Amino acid sequence: MANASAAGTAKATKPAAPTWHELAAITDAKRKLWMLSRSRTGWAVCGREWDAVAVEPMAAGLDALAAMRAGTRRGYQVLADHLSDRLYVAVPADTGHAFAGIPGVRVLSSGHQLLTPSTPQDGTAAADWVSHPRGDKPPALVAADRFATHLRELVSAARAEASVS
Repeated sequence: MANASAAGTAKATKPAAPTWHELAAITDAKRKLWMLSRSRTGWAVCGREWDAVAVEPMAAGLDALAAMRAGTRRGYQVLADHLSDRLYVAVPADTGHAFAGIPGVRVLSSGHQLLTPSTPQDGTAAADWVSHPRGDKPPALVAADRFATHLRELVSAARAEASVS
C-alpha cells in the first residue's frame, strides 16, 4: 500500500530545458523545416524597443548566455545567422555602450535593421530563431550588463589560454 500511495503523489517531472547550444545546432529536422518553409523573412527595426548585439563566433554568444544562466524557455529574442557564424541577442534599447571594446561584438541600434523570420517556422540558414518571443508578448530582453560581463570574461579566458599555448 505504501508504494501505491507514493506513486500516486509523485509529481510528473518536466523535461529538462534544452541548452543554448542544442537550440542553435543545425539538425536534420531544422534543415527539413528550412526546406519546407516559405522562407518568409522581414526586416526588424533595431533601436526602438531593443538593440541587437551581434556576436562572432556564434559559440561565444551561446557560451555567454549559458554562463549567465539565461533560461532557454523565457522567450528571449535570440537569432542565429549560420552562414556568417553570428548570433544576435536582443538587449534593451540604448544599452549598447556596455559592449564597447569587446572583440567580435557589434551593436545594431538606431539606423540598423535585422533580418528575422516572420514566424518560428519560417527560418532560414541566415535567419534562424534560436529563441523567439512567445505569442503576442513583447520579447524578453537579455540584461545587457550581465551579457557584456560574461562576454568579456570569455574573451579574457580565451586570450589567457592562447598566451599559455
